Amino acid sequence: MLSVIIATFDSERALVPTLAALVSGATAGLIREVLIVDGGSRDDTAAVADVAGCNFRLVEGLLAYRLKTGAASARAPWLLFLRPGTVLDEPWSSEVRQFIEQGAPVARAAAFRRGGSGQPGLREAWSLAAAAFGAKPGPQQGLIISKGFYQQIGGHAESAAEPERDLVRRIGRRRIVTLSSSAVTLRDT
Repeated sequence: MLSVIIATFDSERALVPTLAALVSGATAGLIREVLIVDGGSRDDTAAVADVAGCNFRLVEGLLAYRLKTGAASARAPWLLFLRPGTVLDEPWSSEVRQFIEQGAPVARAAAFRRGGSGQPGLREAWSLAAAAFGAKPGPQQGLIISKGFYQQIGGHAESAAEPERDLVRRIGRRRIVTLSSSAVTLRDT
């Protein structure tokens, strides 16, 4: 159902909590595979991926190229792009399953809500207000998109300075659903 794609580079410590948060999706049968597309890490990123049962590929090149390569080799019809250090809030897997199984139009995508229940009240309020007023999702929020729609819009553009933000811009805010589950990016990983 879902291929998770994570581009890494010296991401050993950041990758551990991200992969741990995906366990519920794997046990629920939502995640078909986790693809780690690595830019040549010198730390133990490959070992972390191996222990977690991920498909690890060394893909030299810019971030956009690595993400596009991961998407091209994905076996599931839906893609979830995550950054190392991003931890998904429970019950993310049931909400993503519902988004996909609801017959989500192929030309739509979803992102997780910014922050999480553990952040200070003012920051949580700011995150909710930003989503309510149509702020575009950031790369740290993850992106769920059908593989067909991703290919139709050309995937991550290698010419873009910020390929993840460029992809969100090309999808368009009106075609991105903000889920109730949140994504928190850990800073000290």
